[in-house]
Amino acid sequence: MAAGEMVIVGYRPHPGQAAELERLVADHVPILRRLGLATDRPALAMRAADGTVIEVFEWQPGGIERAHADPQAGALWARFAAVCDYVPLRELPEFGAMFAQFTPLAS
Repeated sequence: MAAGEMVIVGYRPHPGQAAELERLVADHVPILRRLGLATDRPALAMRAADGTVIEVFEWQPGGIERAHADPQAGALWARFAAVCDYVPLRELPEFGAMFAQFTPLAS
């Protein structure tokens, strides 16, 4: 079986949306798995000092491409857009350190 692709993504919550973002991140990968888009590899979620949530998970081979055509994935992404902005990881000070440290989110 072909390997999937690991992804690391940063979500900066809109004002007052941190709790909703954390709930959404907790549901995110399980939904992608039900859609056959993400692997069973354990996902990680953590918070940066500025409140940005970092998520690490693995797409199924071709999962990224299939997600763009999947209406349920599109609806999921619309929910993210309502509560956060995507953040390039280089904008987070933690990624300038030799060992980037974050606060784990409850799984």
